[in-house]
Amino acid sequence: MKQPNSTPTTDLMLRETASQTAGPYVHIGLALSIAGLPPRQEEIWSRMATPEADGQPIEVVGSVIDGNGDLVRDTFIEAWQADAHGEYQCDFDLEKPFNSFGRSATTVESGGEWSLTTVKPGIVNAANGKPMAPHINLAVFARGINMQLNTRMYFEDEAEANAACPILNAVESESRRRTLIARREESEDGKVRYRFDIRLRGEGETVFFDF
Repeated sequence: MKQPNSTPTTDLMLRETASQTAGPYVHIGLALSIAGLPPRQEEIWSRMATPEADGQPIEVVGSVIDGNGDLVRDTFIEAWQADAHGEYQCDFDLEKPFNSFGRSATTVESGGEWSLTTVKPGIVNAANGKPMAPHINLAVFARGINMQLNTRMYFEDEAEANAACPILNAVESESRRRTLIARREESEDGKVRYRFDIRLRGEGETVFFDF
């Protein structure tokens, strides 16, 4: 009796299932108002501080740029920072003058920019007790990114604190450290604004941390 062939022939072998980039569902799932969906009753959004908050009011703006140099217009940004006194506020409440947590998203309508309204953070001590320069922690979510990318934004007008910061100076290359420094600008209404563009790949790629 002829034994059945346990090895499938080439004609019967199944081809690998095609893959596809996850999403783009960033706005639908996270930025409801931008996706045209009704907002939640308490929406965490880009205003982290009101005019009543202690500290220097600032605006942070930026773009997310891919490896081809093109704007990524469906990025979602989460921000986490200390207040002006160097303390993190863990009890989120929309009625408070300041919250340590905020969110923003890039859109076609915004010209591909994300933005935050906040205050300049104070100095926070690292786990070893050494002071870290004022900074904002950022998590980047976007199409093709299955796990968020974590980075930090430092301020160019904090040169002395930056020079002593143990985290910033753990990045050995000066050119790479510059990718973490936000440029100070003056907005049209005279407010202090910092620009921080995030480059996902290629020349000038932003430093990302494994937090």
